[in-house]
Amino acid sequence: MESEFWDVPAGKIAAVVTHLEMTEKPPARAVPDVPADLIRHTKPDLDWYRDLFARVGQDWMWFSRAGMSDADLAAVIHHDDVHIYALRTDGRDEGMLELDFRVQGECEVGYFGLTPAMVCTGAGRWLMDHAIRLAWAAPITRLHVHTCTLDSPQAVPFYMRSGFTAYRRQVEIADDPRKIGVLPAQCSPQEPVI
Repeated sequence: MESEFWDVPAGKIAAVVTHLEMTEKPPARAVPDVPADLIRHTKPDLDWYRDLFARVGQDWMWFSRAGMSDADLAAVIHHDDVHIYALRTDGRDEGMLELDFRVQGECEVGYFGLTPAMVCTGAGRWLMDHAIRLAWAAPITRLHVHTCTLDSPQAVPFYMRSGFTAYRRQVEIADDPRKIGVLPAQCSPQEPVI
């Protein structure tokens, strides 16, 4: 069996994107007791959102929202059908959940993640339990999410344990956000700047 290689141009990054979905609410499962609250932010402050987005996603090169103008970001996160939540513990927001209901009958987990302080505490399962319950409380027939090889290697197995099934893979090539000033040069050291 032969494999093929494709060059990624200098200044670009490449990732394999895995799309996952569930078409019915999964059975309830045991959820860790996490000393946290889930706080919905309607029309969230842009600076607050950018801060949490960076603290959750910078190590995994989350960049799509980091480079958006205020108007473009507000158009998404202030949309009535986009629900933004924070996992709050000890008075600080340490996790992000974004449920996007803009496509009728569907919900996309637009963003889901924890700050490094909350990883391996059970907070991920706790937050996903809330995500699933909130999504399926709406009249939907499909809940979906995507992740990529720039994200934590735990992401795909976590989503599958949560009841999602992988159904599609794509390759994404984008400008390296560290080279264009969207993210700090030192973020995501596991991905060298070329």
